[in-house]
Amino acid sequence: MTELASAQERSVVAYFSMEIAVDPSMPTYSGGLGVLAGDTLRSAADLSLPLVALTLAHRKGYFRQHLDANGIQTEETQPWDIESQLTAEKPTVTIVVEGRPVTIRAWRHDVIGVTGHTIPIYFLDTNLERNDPRDRILTDHLYGGDGDYRLRQEAVLGIGGARMLEALDYRPIVYHMNEGHAALLTIALLEKQLFGSPLDSADESTVEAVRRRCVFTTHTPVPAGHDRFSADQSNRILGPERTHTFERLGCFHDGLLNMTYIALRFARYVNGVAMQHGKVSRAMFPEYRIDAITNGVHAATWTSPAIQAAFDRHMPRWRQDNISLRYAIDIPEEEIEQAHRESKLALIEAVKERTGVQLRPEIFTIGFARRAATYKRCDLLFTEPERLVKMAHEHGGLQVIYSGKAHPADEPGKAKIRRVIELAKELDNADLTIVYLENYEWQLGALLTGGVDLWLNTPKRPYEASGTSGMKAALNGVPSLSILDGWWIEGWIEGVTGWAIADHDTDEGEAASLYEHLEQVILPLYYTDQNQWKRIMRSTIALNGSYFNTQRMIEQYILNAYFPEHRRDHSAAALEPILAQ
Repeated sequence: MTELASAQERSVVAYFSMEIAVDPSMPTYSGGLGVLAGDTLRSAADLSLPLVALTLAHRKGYFRQHLDANGIQTEETQPWDIESQLTAEKPTVTIVVEGRPVTIRAWRHDVIGVTGHTIPIYFLDTNLERNDPRDRILTDHLYGGDGDYRLRQEAVLGIGGARMLEALDYRPIVYHMNEGHAALLTIALLEKQLFGSPLDSADESTVEAVRRRCVFTTHTPVPAGHDRFSADQSNRILGPERTHTFERLGCFHDGLLNMTYIALRFARYVNGVAMQHGKVSRAMFPEYRIDAITNGVHAATWTSPAIQAAFDRHMPRWRQDNISLRYAIDIPEEEIEQAHRESKLALIEAVKERTGVQLRPEIFTIGFARRAATYKRCDLLFTEPERLVKMAHEHGGLQVIYSGKAHPADEPGKAKIRRVIELAKELDNADLTIVYLENYEWQLGALLTGGVDLWLNTPKRPYEASGTSGMKAALNGVPSLSILDGWWIEGWIEGVTGWAIADHDTDEGEAASLYEHLEQVILPLYYTDQNQWKRIMRSTIALNGSYFNTQRMIEQYILNAYFPEHRRDHSAAALEPILAQ
């Protein structure tokens, strides 16, 4: 049996995601959702899970961000050489979009785990000469174009992806929709279940046969974040028969075809991405049962080289067994501090190369790097600028490093970036330095989460579904100061893994709590009690790094979502019959 045939025979879970961060040189992701997908696949490979993944090629990437001296963002495309970086597959499939045949091909990239297990990712591509010019560009831009472009893309991912798996001789028993972008795979499965009979003949038993094979992860805690399309768009792009079927099966909401409702209707298991997000999702969709599996990050990907070396000396199997990071509590504090200093110096060098600004390693450094959406409140730290300047002067200095892109169409988000950069200029002095690094991406994110002293997170509750940047920081011994939302509700132990900004009805109230923590606790601790600060770094790794990783997350998916029939009293026993396939 060939290696490919063996992989296909074992690939019983099919994972669909609109974006997947596979490699820093491949701009196939925009941010958190794609990075999570990539980390998920890396941990699935580490665990030898029989899984195959589908996404789109995104030939022109998301966008490269440029910021001028005034903080005005401009964007340029990120074309990459797909032909030289991926392997072309022979089969093609054809779907009908807006009445036109659209041919799809696939390119393969293998993710190889620590044990050598391979997980194939297939990048779907419509850039073929036989396609209409309007359709050749459907797999060019991640989250680009208008609503019509998005619905066509989602048809390529969902319907085209399901058919491509069949053409490649995969026979998944579980289809995992990572967010609602992939929900149209359900109509392809429904059509296959009917063996050529019209969709109007689908009854509840047919739907149930599809439901038994589908699981759905929702990431969006606000209704506006769920993809919705008009009945006209659905009729025109997907066709009247599919549109009528979705309407008949309750997948329209407020007169719109709602991708989240499609996924909810056709999934036997649904989960949010943190305990709190599960609660928010159940309140949004009370007619559905929604569980929670808290996100994680791939430990070996997001741990800095210096910290990895420390782990290797004391816990040599930590890559295979992330829970062993719990034993970081036995690493000498001086080793963790020295490793962090190396990471901080690497960050400082990167800042100098990118901006010309020379930061100082002895100065307390805060990191804030997120998508520049308004609810993330990147400017909350500047609610009382004079107070920030004063605390920097009184406590020994303060450095703040910002980074983050605003979506090209998000003018309020772009305004937030301009505001931070304006304030950075106004407040700059010998005690306070603020820099904003353009083009936030994978490698910069790793430098930031590994090299700062404190990770700041200030979303407006309850809009943070999970968040993962603070988890990456925790793996590197960097504690968080954060609003109690998303994952931080579960990871927060006051003064042990970081600090919580108190809930308040106003931005000003929460900013006051932020300032109080910095003035009264964090800065005095860092500058006057380094021994205790080192203990906090170590406990952050041991308590949060050992839990908030995608290895633990994947094990929960296996037991709760993919193969609940294999549950045992101990997860290791439950995994054996699955991983032995």
